[in-house]
Amino acid sequence: MSDSQRTRITWLGHATVLVQTPQGTNILIDPFIAHNPKYPQSFNLPAKIHYVLVTHGHGDHISDAAPVAKKHGATVAAIYELADYLKAKGAPETIGFNLGGTVDLGGTAVTMVDAKHSAGAADEKGTHYVGVATGFVLEIAGGPVLYHAGDTCVFGDMQLIRELHHPQVAMLPIGGHYTMGPKEAALACRLLAPQTVLPIHWGTFPALTGTPEQLAALVAPSVKVVSWVPGGEFLA
Repeated sequence: MSDSQRTRITWLGHATVLVQTPQGTNILIDPFIAHNPKYPQSFNLPAKIHYVLVTHGHGDHISDAAPVAKKHGATVAAIYELADYLKAKGAPETIGFNLGGTVDLGGTAVTMVDAKHSAGAADEKGTHYVGVATGFVLEIAGGPVLYHAGDTCVFGDMQLIRELHHPQVAMLPIGGHYTMGPKEAALACRLLAPQTVLPIHWGTFPALTGTPEQLAALVAPSVKVVSWVPGGEFLA
């Protein structure tokens, strides 16, 4: 399979991930760019972002959602209340759906799944209820099944995600403090049974101390933990 027929996954620091599908659809997840200390400054987003996926309402996941959507004419997809909130912040088009729901985003079936985390959105008017924390499963036509866990601790129903969707590549937070760390993420790998783990939400701030090396030491030999840096790519 040539590189052009594969799915390209680029980590842009923290939980921000760019997914580029063989169909030419560009999906940006949890865009945290302007104030992200680990965003690779030499990296330029593609000329066109088609969709923005947002897992929950915290600023380090939504701060650039509306600006990117406005610049690129992208559609923002998120849990209903958060989609509504981002529409009011200037996102030109939104898709509001909910846990268990699936939407087609340019040939990729995106299913919203559970996550365990707080989720309010804060702005100059205070903190707002914008739905609950979520993750996403991306079933790419002619490509792999991806799972972006968002911000979460480990939870038993990750086994249901495995049984329903069989994710091959799991993007899991490992930093600790605000999400699961390597020990919990290793248990998540047992529940999800992915082939590959792409660690996210680590190293951005001092409190996020978990590392890919710590996770790799705890998982089964059959699980590949990618030790990447912001701007790094993975072809699936």
